[in-house]
Amino acid sequence: MENIIFQTTTKTGKSITFRYPTIDDVEILKNFINKISLEKTFITYQGEQVSLEGETKWLNSKLEDIQNKKGVFILAFIDGKLVGDSDIESGIFFAKHVGNFGITIDVDFRGEGIGELLMDLVIKEAVKNIDGLKIIKLGVFSNNSIAQGLYKKMGFIEYGRLPGGVKHREDFVDEILMYKEIK
Repeated sequence: MENIIFQTTTKTGKSITFRYPTIDDVEILKNFINKISLEKTFITYQGEQVSLEGETKWLNSKLEDIQNKKGVFILAFIDGKLVGDSDIESGIFFAKHVGNFGITIDVDFRGEGIGELLMDLVIKEAVKNIDGLKIIKLGVFSNNSIAQGLYKKMGFIEYGRLPGGVKHREDFVDEILMYKEIK
């Protein structure tokens, strides 16, 4: 695999590789998000399916952001299988110093410490590669206590809530807004 930036082991001893994507990853990424979407977990997609054309357009945008130092996007692989991804992209106009964070871990690999490893790595890469980054922010579903615990552990602080701000399955739940200053 090209673009390898880090290799280590999970809590259960599985070898894990982290790398930046290439356009050749588009099919893998499409299948990954479509699987997670069907799970109706704590992500924007709640059952919708992404087309190859849509995913190609999205990935090209991510690759352009990486090249222009406006974002980072890292993939996590175990035994050649995509098990997680995470990104930080800078804001626009007056908020270019603010990065928006996102992370997704495959259901079959949760609880192995991949989220923490991936989050730590994507933040370090963002600090190195996104011009002018000062703050990272995220939104988390209020009923996702596991993610909230990880974000607090990684130094994120709650700064607000949007009541009913996200749809989880058939219900609207609060979106908790969190941030972390970059020193």
